Amino acid sequence: MKTKLSSLITTLCFLGATAGFAADPWMGTWKLNESKSKLARGMGKNHTVVYQETGKKIKVIVDGVDKDGKASHNEWTGKFDGKDYAVSGDPNTDMRSYRKVNDRTLEMAQKKEGKVMGTGQIVISADGKSRTVNISGTDAKGKKFKSMAFYDKQ
Repeated sequence: MKTKLSSLITTLCFLGATAGFAADPWMGTWKLNESKSKLARGMGKNHTVVYQETGKKIKVIVDGVDKDGKASHNEWTGKFDGKDYAVSGDPNTDMRSYRKVNDRTLEMAQKKEGKVMGTGQIVISADGKSRTVNISGTDAKGKKFKSMAFYDKQ
């Protein structure tokens, strides 16, 4: 009897842990909803953002267009621990950090050559079907910007 109960408890704990990992609201593909967004003028647009688990790190893949309408692609791999990790493919930033505030909120910072170019907050809705990215900063020409992008989960 004790063996059956112990096996049942172990199985339930394993299933609960597996469900917890599978339910990570960040993972997956997010598509820009321009009609609900308030994007800064003269800035690029991130049409698709993909969060993937890669071992103990997270990979964020961003595809969109730059301020001139040309295709853009950048990638970041790191942890949501507030530390800077390298960005590849983005001419405006070379480092990015994310810090997990809670299960549905991240704070982020983007840097270029050690200088903070933008900071913001990313919030996933309670139902996990959308996320809002609020960011403000200074562009490459020194002009201040503020932007809100709304994404739907795919």
